[in-house]
Amino acid sequence: MPRLADTPLSVLDLAPIRESGSAADSFRESVALARLTERLGFTRYWLAEHHGIEGIASAATAVLIGHIAGATERIRVGSGGIMLPNHPPLVIAEQFGTLETLYPGRIDLGLGRAPGSDAATMAALRRDPYAGVEDFPQRLEELQGFLGDERPGQRVRAVPGQGTRVPIWLLGSSGYSAQLAARLGLPFAFAAQFAPGYLFEALRLYRDNFRPSAVLEKPHAMVGLPVVAADNDAHAEYLATTSQQKFLGMIRGRRTCAKPPVEHLEMTPMEEAQLQQFLGAAIVGGPETVRAGLEAFLEQTGADELMLNTDVYAQADRLRSYEIVAEVWKG
Repeated sequence: MPRLADTPLSVLDLAPIRESGSAADSFRESVALARLTERLGFTRYWLAEHHGIEGIASAATAVLIGHIAGATERIRVGSGGIMLPNHPPLVIAEQFGTLETLYPGRIDLGLGRAPGSDAATMAALRRDPYAGVEDFPQRLEELQGFLGDERPGQRVRAVPGQGTRVPIWLLGSSGYSAQLAARLGLPFAFAAQFAPGYLFEALRLYRDNFRPSAVLEKPHAMVGLPVVAADNDAHAEYLATTSQQKFLGMIRGRRTCAKPPVEHLEMTPMEEAQLQQFLGAAIVGGPETVRAGLEAFLEQTGADELMLNTDVYAQADRLRSYEIVAEVWKG
């Protein structure tokens, strides 16, 4: 089983907008977090595509990836993920080919199937709500063609993009992407930061069905994980109420900006059960609690890499959380 000290750690940033803040604040804070986690030795810094959500500022994901890559020097920067059904494969290839040309060897392209939005926003993005979902494998193959070497007789090229071979990851919260990643020999990332229920089955499907490829000889599974670290358990649990309020809002049909932590959350037993479905994998606590939680999670999952999402209200608390994780990680 992997040891914590030997396991690469990465960062998932949802570019949260605080109740008292703005998208501009979010972008400045993302740069500061990326620079810190680069110094701390984290491997990747990924941003996720969401649209029309009041509390998330990463809608123009490729633009923000370029902003973060330009403000850092070594850390890999990428998407966790770009929602392939929302975009023509050629456009994604051109965007990420441009990023790879600007920042060689530092760009990742994680792909998902979800809309990253509500139904009305999805309709505005896709026009046809089913476009790109049923034909996801075909769109993926087309995208791979635009990023790979030019083929004889190829009529359309991605410029930049062709031949850049930007690493592609498949992301998911069910078995579909796990099996597709296995069949194509691609790395796979599971979204346990909001949907831990299918984690073990997805990892089993990915590993059992993996076929070696030119990209990977053996499976590589990364798991997204919510982590809130603080100087003691009580303070971490207090800070974690920001994330809990966000998911409670979703359960109640209200998406809002990030809210300050509270001493107590009022919820029904049904809401508490639903909240557990979202945040059941969360590791929340002081240094020793976080160490034990990460080690247990690695033992249970055998994950090759962990991508941590720390959803707290104040920037200082978010930075401190990653510092504590790094101290625990390096032992």
